[in-house]
Amino acid sequence: MPVDLRSDTVTTPTDAMRRAMADAEVGDDVYGEDPTVNALQEAFAARVGKEAALFVPSGTMGNQLALRLLAPPATAVIAGRRQHVVIYENGAGGRNAGVQFQTVDDDDGVLDPDDVAWLVEAGDNHWVRPGLVCVENTHMPANGSAWSLEALDAVKRAAGELPVHMDGARLFHAEVATGVPAADYARRATTVMCCLSKGLCAPVGSMLAGPADVMAAARDERQRLGGGMRQAGVIAAAGLVALQQMVERLADDHARAARLAEAVADRWPDAIDIEQVTTNMVIFEHANAPKLLSHLRAEGVLAGTIAPGVVRLVTHHDVDDDGVELACKAVASAP
Repeated sequence: MPVDLRSDTVTTPTDAMRRAMADAEVGDDVYGEDPTVNALQEAFAARVGKEAALFVPSGTMGNQLALRLLAPPATAVIAGRRQHVVIYENGAGGRNAGVQFQTVDDDDGVLDPDDVAWLVEAGDNHWVRPGLVCVENTHMPANGSAWSLEALDAVKRAAGELPVHMDGARLFHAEVATGVPAADYARRATTVMCCLSKGLCAPVGSMLAGPADVMAAARDERQRLGGGMRQAGVIAAAGLVALQQMVERLADDHARAARLAEAVADRWPDAIDIEQVTTNMVIFEHANAPKLLSHLRAEGVLAGTIAPGVVRLVTHHDVDDDGVELACKAVASAP
């Protein structure tokens, strides 16, 4: 089997997850009667310090629900130009929520509060009025960088009365890397989304959390997007195991990513700043990315790109130390 570093979504469920799925008590979740889904929603809401949570099929749906609920149609969503909600959701914001994006630089993974404040004020100067501010934590294209609370507070102040949505697809990576509890991060946002299938090994599913009235409305919007699920406790059971057993071990993924980053820096000294690799993402530019991916594949390593000439290596539960060392050797011999 190749060492698969394309994404942390390629993980397979753990044995504990498979047992929990097989034994899950289920009901019809559209009626709110699936006890395992309800338990997962309650557990996640408590973990991130929100009143309520909703289980959704994907992180993209979670983000899209936040846009539909918090940003009125024909308003602008202020976000970083490289955020997932802007460039990796197939234009869904305009299609699903009737919004447009006003993007700002986010090369280091954070938004400059002055840029946010400028766009908020621009709404009073004939620009499209903003309806929402979005942040991404961790910020995938910036080597999976985690926000500081100080930076989040500054953006929240700049947002003024606007709601803030946190795309926390890898929120628990941020928690483990910084020691800041997920609830402290989430407190700075009106809503927060987190994927259970990115790094935490659940086979499917994400969570959206926020105020109880917003989550009640989110359930209706989820149905409108085709996300109503029936006996979903079968997959929610894996999500519970993910929250209970798979968060602390993310530190192993972070250490392995640091090892990969060292190998990349040794091979291409100007390609990456290893100090910026603090979670499970190793992202760097390469002059001939297709040739590099072909070489890695021939050496038994799968990698991917996130933009033209931008290569990504992602560590996760299904890649052990031996796999990382094989990948490091493949990088060392790369053209």
